[in-house]
Amino acid sequence: MLIRQVIGLMTYNAEHHALVLDGTPETQRFTLAEEVALSISYNGINYAVMLVTPKDIEDFIIGFSLSNDIIEHPRQLYGIELTYHKEHINAEVDIANQAFWKLKENKRQLAGASGCGLCGVEALDNALPQLQPVDPLPLPEASWFEGLRDLISQAQALAQQSGAVHGALYIDAERNVLACREDIGRHNAFDKLIGAIAANKLYQKDCLVVLTSRCSLELVQKAIRAKLPVVVTLSAPTALSVKWARRYGVTLIHVPKYDAPRAYAPQANTVPESQSDNRKPNR
Repeated sequence: MLIRQVIGLMTYNAEHHALVLDGTPETQRFTLAEEVALSISYNGINYAVMLVTPKDIEDFIIGFSLSNDIIEHPRQLYGIELTYHKEHINAEVDIANQAFWKLKENKRQLAGASGCGLCGVEALDNALPQLQPVDPLPLPEASWFEGLRDLISQAQALAQQSGAVHGALYIDAERNVLACREDIGRHNAFDKLIGAIAANKLYQKDCLVVLTSRCSLELVQKAIRAKLPVVVTLSAPTALSVKWARRYGVTLIHVPKYDAPRAYAPQANTVPESQSDNRKPNR
């Protein structure tokens, strides 16, 4: 049973006045994306400090712990104690002894980066680990992607208010949004979604993950560890992320703004270089 405890109140002010440069001396109030420093300790040992959006913190901690191979299952996470301060949050996380021993063996220091997933990795084996393959999922019909950007926009409450945040969504075959998590960091948003899926037992084999960001290697590794077979992104994936996705059974689908979706599937045939002169640039 996960024990949760919150100390202090979250009183972060996201509204600020700004002078609008339209020739008038008046200021207007705008809602901005919030970011605070989050310090995570496991069983009393400091592990990471990073910048996050102060929402769905428990989902983030669960997802971060799973996607970074600190725990193998949510039941290894016993408790979360959050202490809110003026500009930072302390998270004391209680995990099973077996997970803690593995954590100490593979210890690394992460320096507060919301945009870099490999910062602080001590060894190449940690950056390019051996993972368990995912069972591939058949490609969705092309009609599934029609109006996807509008669906995402409607689900992103924080983005509607302030912009400047990434979104990670879990959407089923009928295009119902089962969960949506947002954060200033694309890795953080995905970790929050993974945590929400695990904490709320939302996992369904035919569901797709949709990310508003580009897809790099670290995000593919998170999908593999979380056994999420399809990742849809609004920006193009990197070449290395496609190689790893195909190797481990994950299908990456890039949805350009103006062109048809492009699926980099494990079962897809590669196009010989001699026949690839008509390749389009990513947009």
